[in-house]
Amino acid sequence: MEVGIQVYIIIYFVILMVVPMLAQMNVKSTFNKYSKVRSTSGLTGREVAEEILRENGIYDVSVERGQGFLSDYYDPRNKKLVLSPDNYDTPSVAGTAVAAHEVGHAIQHATGYAFLNFRSALFPLAQLGSNFSYFLIIAGMIITYAQNNVGGGLGNMLLWAGIGLMAFAVLFQLVTLPVEFDASKRAMNQIQTLNIVNEKEYRHAKKVLNAAAMTYVAATAVAVAELIRFILIAKSNN
Repeated sequence: MEVGIQVYIIIYFVILMVVPMLAQMNVKSTFNKYSKVRSTSGLTGREVAEEILRENGIYDVSVERGQGFLSDYYDPRNKKLVLSPDNYDTPSVAGTAVAAHEVGHAIQHATGYAFLNFRSALFPLAQLGSNFSYFLIIAGMIITYAQNNVGGGLGNMLLWAGIGLMAFAVLFQLVTLPVEFDASKRAMNQIQTLNIVNEKEYRHAKKVLNAAAMTYVAATAVAVAELIRFILIAKSNN
């Protein structure tokens, strides 16, 4: 039994610390490598985004210059696509891939992509879970242990309430995966169909997006591992 617990702790530590760190290191090194490779199209990230938007009949989305490293995102509420300075200004393979990926989200929004709509609907509950779940869980654990681990009562109720809120945040992470993978798929199709990249650049752009996707997989793995950990703690108190 003790060996099993030790193995679980090791697996949990790897998921919590090592996997996200490796994913971040990989995306940074991959992006840095291909951000130095100039695209043969000569188009900056802004120009790539604007061309793909135009070709898909999307004229109500603005492309703006953001701040910070890899701070790119699409804002569906304000219909704006924000690119980090390097991607916005530079005609690189990495910038092309990232800009196209963000436009992929704009295309999802314009076409009513189901998973994106579901994620948007989940956002308020996920935000509530992120902000208050740990507070309820910690409060529940403290009260439960103060009651000498007696099952039921206020402590157990707070613990399970926190787990329920956390589940919404975890579900949000899970739904994010198909949204991100689909946006990357749309991006690769667009830059190939519009001849924005050549065959070699296509492969390099795919590496950039695959590395970025792994950060979402890592974040989801951490969220699921945390949820399972607290469920096991709550069950042990019953």
